[in-house]
Amino acid sequence: MLTNFDVKSIPLKLFNTESRRKEVLKPLDDQHVKMYTCGPTVYHYVHIGNFRTFMFEDLLRRVIKFLGMKITHVMNLTDVDDKTIKGAIAKNVSLDEYTQPYKDAFFEDLKTLNIEPVEHYPAATDYIDEMIKVIQSLLDKGFAYKGGDGSIYYAISKFKRYGCLSHLNLDELKTGASERVASDEYDKDHVADFVLWKKYDAQRDGKIFWESPFGPGRPGWHLECSAMAMKILGPTIDIHVGGIDNMFPHHENEIAQSEAHSGKTFAKIWMHAEHLIVDNKKMSKSLGNFYTLRDLLDKGYTGKQMRYMLLQTHYKTQLNFTFAGLDAVKSALQRLQDFIERLQEVSTPRGNEMADALLEKAAASFANSLADDLNISQALAAIFDLIREVNTLIDQHQLSKPEADRVLEFLKASNSVLGVLSFEKAVAEIPSELHEALEKRQQARKDKNWAMADTLRDYILSQGYLIEDTPVGARLKKA
Repeated sequence: MLTNFDVKSIPLKLFNTESRRKEVLKPLDDQHVKMYTCGPTVYHYVHIGNFRTFMFEDLLRRVIKFLGMKITHVMNLTDVDDKTIKGAIAKNVSLDEYTQPYKDAFFEDLKTLNIEPVEHYPAATDYIDEMIKVIQSLLDKGFAYKGGDGSIYYAISKFKRYGCLSHLNLDELKTGASERVASDEYDKDHVADFVLWKKYDAQRDGKIFWESPFGPGRPGWHLECSAMAMKILGPTIDIHVGGIDNMFPHHENEIAQSEAHSGKTFAKIWMHAEHLIVDNKKMSKSLGNFYTLRDLLDKGYTGKQMRYMLLQTHYKTQLNFTFAGLDAVKSALQRLQDFIERLQEVSTPRGNEMADALLEKAAASFANSLADDLNISQALAAIFDLIREVNTLIDQHQLSKPEADRVLEFLKASNSVLGVLSFEKAVAEIPSELHEALEKRQQARKDKNWAMADTLRDYILSQGYLIEDTPVGARLKKA
């Protein structure tokens, strides 16, 4: 990024949900991080609450690479669970026919938000055999049993570390080996033996089932992530990530079944993103404040604006989505782009010795903030402080072209994390009559003919252009 500042020497500290403290990331495989993140259940279009989590995961991935490490990242696609089966039956189509359009839409949305593609997107239905092997292992080791309903359940009383992640007082919650939950999702205040293999029920499941040594049926949701993570990344992974709503029971159950199967620690660091709320209320269809990304695109917002909005709040803080806040994002992005354009136009041969010092300070603050548990707000503040200080130098003709180019290089490096900036010079065909109007306005101002200057200004504005003053004179800019 800068010759005098080495980001690769900075340790990355992350808050571990399990230990409840920040820990330095030390990958098992030297500088190669293995990370698993819980992806979408593909029964509908993904809503912005989910994308808040996926954006945090994208930031984490980009920061890991920014600090010089490599990464192998797995994000699953849950294409078999209660919701997808119910949806497929309702439409009288196969499970694949029902889920594929939502898978396709998800990948389109990722592109819109400039979320980096990960190395592996396993679909649960492609790993059924691996799930069956894990269930058989748990049965053989005494961690699972066949219930009276014919389904296979995990006996949480056999796993002594159960509750290690959520830190819940399990004695105060409902529990007991005789109490079982067969549904994929259940109340967060309910501790119970959870289903590993759900016995086939023709009325409930239609024609959707798989054969297994335990009889026809399908895997439980909690098992799917464990089987795919261990198959692709190995028995122990460096980081496991998801939304705070997945911490219990989903991630707690993942630990129990994975570690009982392998005999090894499942994940070294667990990280969880807080909820997105809308106008300080929980997002729900009943309140009319439920939005998919597509809903907001239809309202005229862009993927870049949505990305910045989802990115700018620390992942452990609730993100309060408002349309006023989304509109404010436009101004922030415009300020960034205007600054890039100013830097690209600098032609001053001699500069100010302060410029490089300001740049070193900003680069250090940006990198150190991100390395401190992804402190994105402080990292962004470092960039906006630099903008203010460098703009002053430009106004005073004290920034040289080489110095401007170094600032641009820093912004390009920072954009490998932010993913919201554009460095291509905008080439707009401005109508000749507007150039002529600008020249006439400049002359009118010299002649102190203010009425004529105002008339020409209003005409230019009415055509969708702004008049921007720069160190080299006035110019037109698309509004």
